[in-house]
Amino acid sequence: MRISKYLFGIWTAIAVYTLFSFTSGPRGISAYNQLLSERDQQWANMKELGSVNEELEKIKNSLLHDPETLLIHARQMGYGSDDELFVRIVGLGGAQNTPPVAGKVYFTVEPDFISDKFIKITALCAGLVVFSFFFVLGLIESKVR
Repeated sequence: MRISKYLFGIWTAIAVYTLFSFTSGPRGISAYNQLLSERDQQWANMKELGSVNEELEKIKNSLLHDPETLLIHARQMGYGSDDELFVRIVGLGGAQNTPPVAGKVYFTVEPDFISDKFIKITALCAGLVVFSFFFVLGLIESKVR
């Protein structure tokens, strides 16, 4: 029984290290949840890019296969056929064909976590505190006897 109370310091250090590593370490629950939210944001971005791609595919197909659409887009860009005359009025702006946005750029963010070195130091300190407590308690008991 005498040596087992000193082992509580080692057990405390192991318990503190395990608890901190599991909850807020580099591969802990907190970092994992942040990565899951990052993944969901990327999936949403991919869905948005898919819809933009579909829209651009429709525009491309209409330009390739429909001559009227091609003429409309050409006129909006300032082109015309040989027999057409253009009158440009400066300052009115004109109809602008704005292409759809090609999506947003998302950069991944490093998850916030407690470094493994700090967790080890904290666990070691906690183990030493418990070990010192039982050591001082043992010294007091030996002086009382």
